[in-house]
Amino acid sequence: MRKNFTDVDLNRSVGNLLRLGVILSVITSLIGFVKLFMEGFVMPKKYKLLDMGSSSEKVWSHFWETLCKGEGMAIIQLGILMLIFTPLMRIIFALIGYLKEKDYVYVIISSIVLAIMAVSFFTGYAH
Repeated sequence: MRKNFTDVDLNRSVGNLLRLGVILSVITSLIGFVKLFMEGFVMPKKYKLLDMGSSSEKVWSHFWETLCKGEGMAIIQLGILMLIFTPLMRIIFALIGYLKEKDYVYVIISSIVLAIMAVSFFTGYAH
């Protein structure tokens, strides 16, 4: 016999998802800090060299390039990105839960919030 999906199940699942996201983000950031410390992090002498321009493509390509090399700063940035995406995953998870519960008012509200977050993320500018 199949158990019905209730509000308590949804709240418990969303709470576990948020906890897991924060824990993974903290662990990733700590690994990045240790790696950065082991690399002998030295502050740059000329900050002009850090200016990547305003193109988000340059920023993302530099992030992926340094992450593939395993640099500590990129690992820390990955941890921060994981923390940023945790609430986004919460909305997606809740949306699926509301669909299972057939609570269509909250499905519409969650879809609107998800659309707003997606538009703001993908149309944002890197400075």
